[in-house]
Amino acid sequence: MRPDVQLEVPGSRVLLHCCCAPCSGAVVECLVANGVRPTLFFSNANIVPREEYELRRSELCRYAAQYGLEVIDDEDDHAAWLAAVRGLEREPERGARCLQCFRYRLLRAARYAAAHGYDVLATTLASSRWKDLAQVDQAGREACETVSAEAVSVLALGGSGAGGPDGGEVLALGAGRRVVWWGQNWRKGGLQPRRSEIIREQGFYNQTWCGCEFSRHD
Repeated sequence: MRPDVQLEVPGSRVLLHCCCAPCSGAVVECLVANGVRPTLFFSNANIVPREEYELRRSELCRYAAQYGLEVIDDEDDHAAWLAAVRGLEREPERGARCLQCFRYRLLRAARYAAAHGYDVLATTLASSRWKDLAQVDQAGREACETVSAEAVSVLALGGSGAGGPDGGEVLALGAGRRVVWWGQNWRKGGLQPRRSEIIREQGFYNQTWCGCEFSRHD
């Protein structure tokens, strides 16, 4: 049964960072039911091997096609992601490595949002019970604060763009645009059981680890 969740969207254009189809199913369904048609942003350079990356992306694209939603495929730069989490390889799941991973991926998403006219950023990472909600929320807030500050700086300097850390570029198109972090808890209101129902209904490939080599070893 589809939950009747009433959303209060903090803006007009939503960029939804998606980690995989299983985590995205109930979130996308809920957004569309509320009249929101997000653009899905697949930015997951943590995922290895490449075959695993392609499988997760294809499952997301298959689901998005049912709603006629666009999927943006970010650069898959695993070397840059490894550099971002260097020194944290032995951290446990939900530890410091995971927080840094979320920071890397959501900063890329926030920069894309700022550069392409989106005013709201959310993520399906918050739908998984295996993730620390506080970490996801912290990383999302930091990402949006960072790009909002970068955009203002570029506008003040009158420049067309400036390179940024963690593999991002601040584009003139995003200058002056504030990106709002939407820290919705996508586990409440019946969305958690609906997530499991959609996985079964769609026959999604449902992975057993987050994607990186370190979580797989754990």
